[in-house]
Amino acid sequence: MDIKKIAYNFRLQVLDMVMDSKSGHIGGSMSCMDILTALYCELMKENDRFILSKGHCAEALYVVLANKGLIPKELLKTYATFDTALAEHPTKKVPGVSFATGALGHGLSVGVGMGIGQRNSKVYVLMGDGEMAEGSIWEAAMSAAKYQLNNLIAIVDRNRLQISGDTEEVMPLDDLAKKFSAFNWEVRNCNGHEPVEIIQAVRASHDKPLIVIANTIKGYGSDVMEAKADWHHGIPSGEQYQQIKESLMHRRDKND
Repeated sequence: MDIKKIAYNFRLQVLDMVMDSKSGHIGGSMSCMDILTALYCELMKENDRFILSKGHCAEALYVVLANKGLIPKELLKTYATFDTALAEHPTKKVPGVSFATGALGHGLSVGVGMGIGQRNSKVYVLMGDGEMAEGSIWEAAMSAAKYQLNNLIAIVDRNRLQISGDTEEVMPLDDLAKKFSAFNWEVRNCNGHEPVEIIQAVRASHDKPLIVIANTIKGYGSDVMEAKADWHHGIPSGEQYQQIKESLMHRRDKND
């Protein structure tokens, strides 16, 4: 299974959803897609739970859920339309969504509760680096260590950009690895655009809660969007759409 190529195909579907709806958070959806694809296509088992703490990137999750057969693919065409189940943030109306997210900083706390409640399965939480400035993240981190939740795996989409600009200018995160290590977590770093590295980081044994810092690029897949804060929720023009689509297809076929 070529997870990287699958992730590029998923990005193409996200591009169409954003273009058709004139809505969405395309930059973060592109940066986290390799992570989501690795989780759903390789790592997660039937009884595992997943929380998209960075809920504004719902379109990326919806594409993965549709391709895994959890929701009809035709439903993707209704994204962000009136009275659709596929709102701009995920809700429990959507099969496969365990918890409604959108207010940043809450996903890890919910993950801690799930981890305590079901010790025989794993709980995965995907967070954005912008939300790491929320105090609730660090309260949850303390709780996870206290309860020795070795079934809790958090992944940070470390693209270093948020709606206001560079994360290190908005609220410096400095060395996240040292921070989580001080909170008594197992810490691993990886290239968030290399599925093999993501899978290895998650699968390696650990007896503490695990944080994987996945280094990514906002808007990954096209020079039009990459590493530009304006694409946090930018909508492509017709010309940009064609450029982004061609770039994604080219990289997919070259397996960049």
